[in-house]
Amino acid sequence: MLIDFLKEYLSIVIFIFIAFGLSVGFIVLNFLFSPKNPDPEKLSAYECGFEAFTDSRMEFDVRFYLVAILFIIFDLEIAFLFPWAISLGNIGILGFWSMMVFLFILTIGFVYEWKKGALDWD
Repeated sequence: MLIDFLKEYLSIVIFIFIAFGLSVGFIVLNFLFSPKNPDPEKLSAYECGFEAFTDSRMEFDVRFYLVAILFIIFDLEIAFLFPWAISLGNIGILGFWSMMVFLFILTIGFVYEWKKGALDWD
């Protein structure tokens, strides 16, 4: 029984050990050979261009949340398209048209959000 298990899963176990070893090795090499002399420019604020907030309970603009929700909605659309595309030959014309209705409804929602200005960033 152990022999059968090793025959089927040995390549996966070897792959996991190699991936783990390479990951740990790269982290250790980076820690050992990276420069340790940060300058003020490296420690300055980046990405958003201003210093970090003093209070973490500060109010944010609701547009941050709207953009995040819209991204999740349209990202899920793509998640439904992949299995549909794989099984398109098996589901026939009914599956094709049901996905077209789904995409049409999502397109209507996208146009509505666009016209309402939810995608505009001032």
